[in-house]
Amino acid sequence: MSVIAATPDAISEAAALLRSGALVAFPTETVYGLGADATNGAAVASIFEAKGRPHFNPLIVHVADISVAHRLAYIPDGAQRIAEAFWPGPVTLVLKRRPDSGLSDLVSAGLDTVALRMPDHPIARSLLVAAGRPLAAPSANRSGHVSPTQAQHVADDLGDKVAMVLDGGATAHGIESTIIDASSERHVMLRSGSVPGLVIEQALGLKLVRSLQAESLKPRASGQLASHYAPRARVRLNVTHGFTEGEAVLAFGPFEAARHRAVSGPFINLSERADLIEAAANLFAALRKLDALGVPSIAVTPIPEQGLGEAINDRLTRAAAPR
Repeated sequence: MSVIAATPDAISEAAALLRSGALVAFPTETVYGLGADATNGAAVASIFEAKGRPHFNPLIVHVADISVAHRLAYIPDGAQRIAEAFWPGPVTLVLKRRPDSGLSDLVSAGLDTVALRMPDHPIARSLLVAAGRPLAAPSANRSGHVSPTQAQHVADDLGDKVAMVLDGGATAHGIESTIIDASSERHVMLRSGSVPGLVIEQALGLKLVRSLQAESLKPRASGQLASHYAPRARVRLNVTHGFTEGEAVLAFGPFEAARHRAVSGPFINLSERADLIEAAANLFAALRKLDALGVPSIAVTPIPEQGLGEAINDRLTRAAAPR
């Protein structure tokens, strides 16, 4: 890992690293972000691994301009007004993602929405243009630690888990973006941040529902329901034998394919080499693919409860919960 002043050459090098699937930390006007190509599932999974993030919470995707946002998500009129007033800037909009967005399913943690933001920082904007990709970028710190506002904070927290840290000095706000669920006519402020909700309301004449008022609404953030990420098929966990006729199998590890030979149903291995990062990147797409086949049930072989395995098992447990 190297901390490098964000010169044009360094930004070009960082963009090439991102396109190759590496992680790059960069400054925004709020805090430093841990960036990955949002269309690369393995790169996005590496964010969770690097941060020690215990669950696959939805990640904010940074875009260079609003035309990119329109390619990734449906933007209703109210959301368009917020974007026009506060982008670029520290406001994140949760929107319905387009089926052909090309974004990794991990970015949305299996939900049908995506959180988008256009940062107001010259280095971040230059990097987005140079990379030519939307960038998933949560705060560049270990999960649970104080958010980083200087490049050295990132180096202290993440070390060689990051290929490069672009040093742009101290960030201006030091507080994360305000998050608004603008995917419907009702606008819900999911997180307060650098732009107060009252400022948004006064500027646009909108009424924001505060998150505490929205408890009865369908959650748009990850992991709030016991039964979640659920396919139509029944999901059975930690299955090592007794696979039923026609049942799909979601496996993990190098020996599972041989063990499954006698079973007639569909089969997907999340990672034949037992790589939890690869498995995390493949998880949601694999569930969708098996469920689309109309199988009655999906048997999941054991996945170790360590590292990203904790997050994978959390999502699978919710998929298997009674509903």
